[in-house]
Amino acid sequence: MQQGLTLIELLIVVAVTGILAAIAYPSYSDQLRRAARSEVVGLLHDAALRLERHRVRTGQYAEGELALPTANRHYSLQAQRSSDTFTLSARRLPNGLMADDRCGDFQLDQSGVQSNPGSLEGRERCWGS
Repeated sequence: MQQGLTLIELLIVVAVTGILAAIAYPSYSDQLRRAARSEVVGLLHDAALRLERHRVRTGQYAEGELALPTANRHYSLQAQRSSDTFTLSARRLPNGLMADDRCGDFQLDQSGVQSNPGSLEGRERCWGS
């Protein structure tokens, strides 16, 4: 009667585990990228809504202080404001998961125009429309 695992059986288990991990990891990374894109799109829309509310109260985008999100784990966010226009930008952090993302950076302006400077994908895929 044999007890325990032979070296061959152990190598087979390790090989099967490695193959499964090699298949699953790219899919997992893709899901993380999609989640990060959804998060940054939500942050940009939230900031745009805050700016619109601010304009309703003050009559312009640039007057007064307004707290806007500035970053998340994968993007830094900036707002360029004048009295009657704004452009929100989300730039990929250089050493993060999104550094080589095909969607590039994200931009949203006061007219609701969505763009992706540096994108290799269409806007619909990147913005989730």
